[in-house]
Amino acid sequence: MTIDNRVEAFAKLGTFLKQFFTEKNDDLRILNNKFYDDFFINIKKAEVYNRWFVKDHVLQSVEAWSNLLTTPTLSKWINAYSFSKNCKKIGVVQAGNIPLVGFHDFLSVLISGHHFVGKTSSKDNILPKFLANILIEIEPRFNDYISWEERIKDVDAIIATGSDNSARYFEYYFGKKPNIIRKNRSSWAILTGKESSEDLYNLGKDIFSYYGLGCRNISKLFVPDNYNFKLFFEAIEPFSYVYNNNKYANNYDYNQSVYLMNLLKFLQNGFVILKEDIGHHSPLSVIFYENYSNIETLRNRIKNQNNDIQCIACKDQLIEGGIPFGMAQEPELWDYADQIDSLKFLSKL
Repeated sequence: MTIDNRVEAFAKLGTFLKQFFTEKNDDLRILNNKFYDDFFINIKKAEVYNRWFVKDHVLQSVEAWSNLLTTPTLSKWINAYSFSKNCKKIGVVQAGNIPLVGFHDFLSVLISGHHFVGKTSSKDNILPKFLANILIEIEPRFNDYISWEERIKDVDAIIATGSDNSARYFEYYFGKKPNIIRKNRSSWAILTGKESSEDLYNLGKDIFSYYGLGCRNISKLFVPDNYNFKLFFEAIEPFSYVYNNNKYANNYDYNQSVYLMNLLKFLQNGFVILKEDIGHHSPLSVIFYENYSNIETLRNRIKNQNNDIQCIACKDQLIEGGIPFGMAQEPELWDYADQIDSLKFLSKL
């Protein structure tokens, strides 16, 4: 396959996904006959298997990918690289914290002409394989480039995503091979006190999309001294639906009980807890916050802790590399996890 063949296939997959947010595409009649109804069946299966994967959140992820899988966007992304014709077997250990979180690695390996050898997370083992089957139907030659394994071995390179603990396991088993091994990171937001209700609502998207389970979900706030959280709580009220999920509610109730029993100070509104804490990785349903008095001091701290940060949301590019509120879970193809250029890595093999 040529690079143009691969781009065309993924763009057609994007067109297939896009119709679930617009209208059914008659030009995809053959593909729809086989997969259109199964799309909804597999979404339901994913939710039954993993109660975090509610339909609305799965569709949010699918819509984001439908917007990225277009010929112009794919071409813009890959045109910065030169790909060898030497096909390598790339083992990919996927995470499963949010729906289709491993799709970028799947896309990257295949678009660069390599053989994808994937191990799905037990939390997300339905949707990745379903989309792979659609891609193979679109371009049957991909069948020779996609395989799924319970145990990855005999590969030329590895891309693995997990916790700090699992990263040590990956480094032990795969450390001698070319690799990308991703660890825990957190995402932050910086407020100045001048944000509008709309800004804070958009920040709510960054916090509560996928129930806050993603590494790009905001889990830490930096606020100016004497910040009043009243407008923040008012703006995020539409996200109170998260408490309707029993798994989320159990986390909220548990964390609230722990803080109360330990006589710790915190703020809460019935579905999220704000706790002043210097930590980076807040428990689910909890947002840590710190006060700052000098933005330059905060900027220097961010530079020193860059390896711990996935992304930072702020207004008016307050911080270099900062993203607008509401965009944390809508990265571009070139917004690489952990700031590691996976396509460059793959192009050099």
